Amino acid sequence: MDYLTYAYLQLARDGDARKTFDEARTLTGTNPARATGPYALAAMPARYALERGAWRDAARLQPTPSSFPFTEALTHFARALGAARSGDPAAAHQDVERIAALRDELKAAKSEDWVNEVEVLRLAALAWVALAQTKGDDALVRMRQAADIEDKREKNIITPGRLLPARELLGDMLLELKRPAEALIEYEASQRREPNRYRGLYGAAQAAAQSGNRDKAWRNFSKLIELAGSGDLRPETQQARRYLASN
Repeated sequence: MDYLTYAYLQLARDGDARKTFDEARTLTGTNPARATGPYALAAMPARYALERGAWRDAARLQPTPSSFPFTEALTHFARALGAARSGDPAAAHQDVERIAALRDELKAAKSEDWVNEVEVLRLAALAWVALAQTKGDDALVRMRQAADIEDKREKNIITPGRLLPARELLGDMLLELKRPAEALIEYEASQRREPNRYRGLYGAAQAAAQSGNRDKAWRNFSKLIELAGSGDLRPETQQARRYLASN
């Protein structure tokens, strides 16, 4: 169901994504000794908020404690990113501290794979806190660290993909800092690892348009419409259609 939610969100089928994770919450009989259920139940609502850029909704997500610290870290990451991008870095920093504590629990348990995954979440969240505090250089250092760590690792089979790819978030950050040509490089690098992502296509198209690369802007906006043009209405899809109509 988490894989299905992920797919629906790339197609802008937001209503179907919401129905899927609402149904997942009603299921009983999952094995508490396995991480599969707790991971999915934490990931689905976080994906639903983050993929759609619903930052305030992300900041209000409530973590559900489980036997698996990395599942709780997903919710705190979504909360931190949501708060930072809603202009509340102080609240975001509290979630960053919780992510750090969860990483330390995983270190003590010698769960090295998840230590690295949670460290990526911590660095990425810390980067957006720094950006919200107008510390652009510090933000980019942290975000690049997160992306570099993630690039060296394959995703765990438990998940269809990270909540948001770190290198895609680096592209977002460079766009925020009015550096679209650099952002385009990062979006394209992210697309090579995780193709056909709605946010990645939109970000690359925006970066290309802002840096004067009309061919790449056209190509990415066209792919976005091909992927999600029949999905639920989103502002990004509307903008893509306006760009294609005028260019």
